[in-house]
Amino acid sequence: MAGTGNGPTRIEAIDRALVLLDDLSRLGTAGSSLADICARVGMNKSTAYRALSTMRCRDYVQQDPESGSYTLGPAALALATRHFEGDSLASGMHPALVALSREVDELVHLGVMRGDRVVYLDKVEPSRTIRVWSDIGRTVPVADTALGRAILAFTAVERQQLDAYVPAGGPERADRLWGMIGFARGHGYSFEVEENEPGIACLGVPLLRGNQPAGAMSVTTFASTFTARRRTELLRAVRDVVPPLLPVGIALPALHV
Repeated sequence: MAGTGNGPTRIEAIDRALVLLDDLSRLGTAGSSLADICARVGMNKSTAYRALSTMRCRDYVQQDPESGSYTLGPAALALATRHFEGDSLASGMHPALVALSREVDELVHLGVMRGDRVVYLDKVEPSRTIRVWSDIGRTVPVADTALGRAILAFTAVERQQLDAYVPAGGPERADRLWGMIGFARGHGYSFEVEENEPGIACLGVPLLRGNQPAGAMSVTTFASTFTARRRTELLRAVRDVVPPLLPVGIALPALHV
C-alpha cells in the first residue's frame, strides 16, 4: 500500500486494475494481446495476467477464446450507463425539466429506453392543466413516442432492425418509423402528433453521453397548438434553457430550428 503525504491512499492491486481498464477503454472492440497491453502500461505479464483474470471473473474484462485478445467486458461498459440512467439521470435532469416547463408552460417528461419501450422517469407539470397518461414508471412503445424516436435515432439502428420495434405494424409502419428516424438524425429532435394519445403532440430531444443516448426529454402539448411556429419556439427554449442545467457528461445534439 502506498500513499503521498496526506493525500488519498493508493492500493497497488486496485491501481493496477484501474490502469488496465483505462488502457482497454481506449482500444474499442479490437482489443489487445497481453504482451501489447503490458508494453503500453509498463506492467509485467504475470501481474497483468492475474489482474485481468480476476476482472474476467466479474465480467469487467473479456477475452477472445481464439485470438486471446482482451477487451472491456459488459460489467465495465454498464457502469457509466447505469450512472446516467435511472435515479441518477432523473435527479440530475430534474432542474432542467423544471426550468424548461416554467419557460414554455408545457408538460415536460424524461424517459429512457428499455427494450422496445420507453420508461417515464420524471415529469414536471405546467401551470395550466394538460391531462396525459404518463405516470412515472409507466412504459409506452418506442415507435409511438417522440421520446422513443429521439433515443432510437441516435443509436446505430438500421432499417432492417426496425421490425423488432413495430411487430404489429408490418413493413409500412417500419418504413414510416425509419423516415422519422432520418428526420431526427438530421434535425436533432423528433416529434409525434396524436400517435400516442388523441389530442396530444410531443417534441423529443435526446440526451447524449458521448455519441450515445442516455435517455431523452420531451415537451408535451395540445395537438391543436403544435404549429410549425410553436415547434420552433419550443426548440429554441430547449436550446437556450436546458444546456446550462445538464448534469456532467450529458449534452444535447445540435438542434436545427
